Amino acid sequence: MSDVVDTPIAKPIAAVAGAPSLLRLLREDIGCVRSRDPAARSEFETLLTYPGIHALIWHRLAHRLWIRGWRFPARLLSWLGRFLSNVDIHPGAEIGRRFFIDHGACVVIGETAEVGDDVTLYHGVTLGGTSWSPGKRHPTLENGVVVGAGAKILGPITIGPRTRVGANSVVIQSTPPDVTVVGIPAKVVRPEFTHRRTVGRIDLDHHLMPDPVGEALSVMLDRIEFLEAQLAHVRQKVRQGPPLPAPTSACEVDPILTQGAKQ
Repeated sequence: MSDVVDTPIAKPIAAVAGAPSLLRLLREDIGCVRSRDPAARSEFETLLTYPGIHALIWHRLAHRLWIRGWRFPARLLSWLGRFLSNVDIHPGAEIGRRFFIDHGACVVIGETAEVGDDVTLYHGVTLGGTSWSPGKRHPTLENGVVVGAGAKILGPITIGPRTRVGANSVVIQSTPPDVTVVGIPAKVVRPEFTHRRTVGRIDLDHHLMPDPVGEALSVMLDRIEFLEAQLAHVRQKVRQGPPLPAPTSACEVDPILTQGAKQ
């Protein structure tokens, strides 16, 4: 993957002067679900039945306490949210607007993680750290990122805007914008110029990606078929031609031609 300078995204909206109110943020979080999940039938149903929304509500409250210096109450509220929703978001994590955790199970977001606007995570995603040292040690997800189920994004790296991370991938390097990454460790399998674009909506088709292993096997099979056809042609020529002259030295013996001559 291309190296990208790790620049932090905007500071948490709760800490910015003139930022939207907590109620407005939660209304946006609930409202964005219907555009990304066909199973969501109403905002009322989403509010009552979606654990990802419940986890985000607890986090919004805990984060407000955290940035005001109320660290223990923030951690206690975060623990309660984890107990009720099975989603572990550290109160220090910075979450942008219209954030959606689909299915809301076994998601872990570390203390120094930064998540931009319009980001979607599926179940089993980890935004984890790779260092015991204090400071920035968790990833930054910029606007419009989609992370597939079970993916792990580790370390103080930056996932570029509108990047899609395939399910069960392990991302340990920063990515450029508008690409699809997959694998362990994750590699770019769909560059920017082949990335499908959607107008006014988030591209959730993170399952539409090439299979690098399958493509390599296909190339190998084509090559084997070509070599077998070439070998058959050589053997046919040997059978139809005059007897081969005796080699003058052992190094001039061609096993394939010798075998064909005996046949």
